[in-house]
Amino acid sequence: MKKILTIILVIAILASFAAVFAACSGSDEFKVGIICLHDESSTYDNNFIQAAKDAAKELGLKDSQVIIKTGIDEDTACYETAKELAEMGCKMIFADSFGHEKYMIQAAKEYTDVQFCHATGTKAHTEKLANYHNAFASIYEGRYLAGVAAGMKLNEMIAAGTITAEQAKMGYVGAYTYAEVISGYTSFYLGAKSICPSVTMEVQFTGSWFDIALEKAAAENLMSRNCVLISQHADSMGAPSACELAGVPNVSYNGSTIKACPNTFIVASRINWVPYFKLIMKAAQDGTAIPTDYTGTIADGSVVLTDVNTTAAAAGTADKIAEVKAKLMDGTINVFDTNTFTVTIVPPSGAEGDFGTNTSATVDANKKLTSYIADVDDLGDYIGETEVVADGAFKESKFRSAPYFDIKIDGITLLNSKM
Repeated sequence: MKKILTIILVIAILASFAAVFAACSGSDEFKVGIICLHDESSTYDNNFIQAAKDAAKELGLKDSQVIIKTGIDEDTACYETAKELAEMGCKMIFADSFGHEKYMIQAAKEYTDVQFCHATGTKAHTEKLANYHNAFASIYEGRYLAGVAAGMKLNEMIAAGTITAEQAKMGYVGAYTYAEVISGYTSFYLGAKSICPSVTMEVQFTGSWFDIALEKAAAENLMSRNCVLISQHADSMGAPSACELAGVPNVSYNGSTIKACPNTFIVASRINWVPYFKLIMKAAQDGTAIPTDYTGTIADGSVVLTDVNTTAAAAGTADKIAEVKAKLMDGTINVFDTNTFTVTIVPPSGAEGDFGTNTSATVDANKKLTSYIADVDDLGDYIGETEVVADGAFKESKFRSAPYFDIKIDGITLLNSKM
């Protein structure tokens, strides 16, 4: 009998140790899933992939706890991948591309115990799901700073006699003609214009987020039209490599291209997703709330610039960027200050007007924007419902995280349109 009691006691002790071990190692069972449109060859997707890995490392998560799925198209493949990750035990699933949103929402409605987070999306604040969230950053401020670097380069070229002030024309390779891209190229242009007042810009769209050949061809076309500096909102090395070959200065996006383009790369802005990934990973692990709409800022480290390449940049560029950055942070400069741009409205009987999906706008006698009712809620009706002009500025990313600035301002010419 004593022997039996001893065996029972040993079993009980072992069971207690097992319970304690399980409790201590429970964090190893926590998993997160990352869904990417492309792989590391895309500067856009690579920015997310590296940020997810860095955030996980800072939080002490193992590689096995972060499951990254690449090459997931903006169709039912996203839904199926989200389901797969949920069934694998992921408690937080993140997708990085605009077209993933519909399928992430579908999965969120099915797996209510999993947190679904999505970059660049617009519907979290209207869907009102407790487990679905949108995120973006005030990258328009980063693009404005990149534009400042571009303006410095243009002024250097004018001073050297390489171009005249009237020839200060930039080219921009864009993916699609909608708010995220329009907000980006407009802020870039306004940054350049703040330094080089005579600057103009032409934009060519590819209709794809990642297409090396199309982006290269777009950059080449812009250069053939006498654009003396090129920037982009597209994800491949197509445009930067074309610039390096032609010897034309380039401002990139999502990371430095200095290794491939040492003679032409000036600077690049990007969203640093580490702060957001740390927030959502920790929240999902602890069971705490995740913001419905998160907008990262310069102040919290979500908007950053690469080091300036002094080989290609104008002298004093880094100091000027630092000066302007400080003014953005203290509110002295507002990127979409309505006093810094004008808008020419095309009559309704004419061609497409200067407003994207909305014509509920007013300008004063000097063509300054005084009111704009934006389609912030994005319900599919293309009808604006939110006044976004106040205190002399267009309030970008205030009413949702994703950009909604879709106005065509003077000084920028669109060579085509891709929706």
